Amino acid sequence: MNKYVKEFLHRGLMFGGFGPIILGIIYFIISKKLDGFILSGTEILLGIISTYILAFVHAGASVFNQIEHWSIAKSLLCHLSTLYVAYSLCYVVNTWIPFEPKMLLIFTAVFMAIYFVIWGIVYITIKITSKKINEKLK
Repeated sequence: MNKYVKEFLHRGLMFGGFGPIILGIIYFIISKKLDGFILSGTEILLGIISTYILAFVHAGASVFNQIEHWSIAKSLLCHLSTLYVAYSLCYVVNTWIPFEPKMLLIFTAVFMAIYFVIWGIVYITIKITSKKINEKLK
């Protein structure tokens, strides 16, 4: 098995459990703020499985940024597409967003905007940090 596939699975298994914990916290907060908030067993099970998958994929997909022989564009595209597919499928399956073209377009626009803002912040931070380290090494 490819070392990157192993690392993807390893990271996913290490951090996947945080998804259901976060879901539980969110459900707890919602239940305290909304009177009559009730979920069925199916909704709870689907939410737990979905958030585990989201956390698993999110943690595992970070490996794409560490494949040194890939260009930044290739790793960015793999990372972005992996996260987008996982998030959009889980959101639609759970009916967190309706399966309607307009809503999917809005979700896609918001997802892309947030993704690129976060990616830009990380990229700039790494550039600044590496510049400082290189200056100290000289």
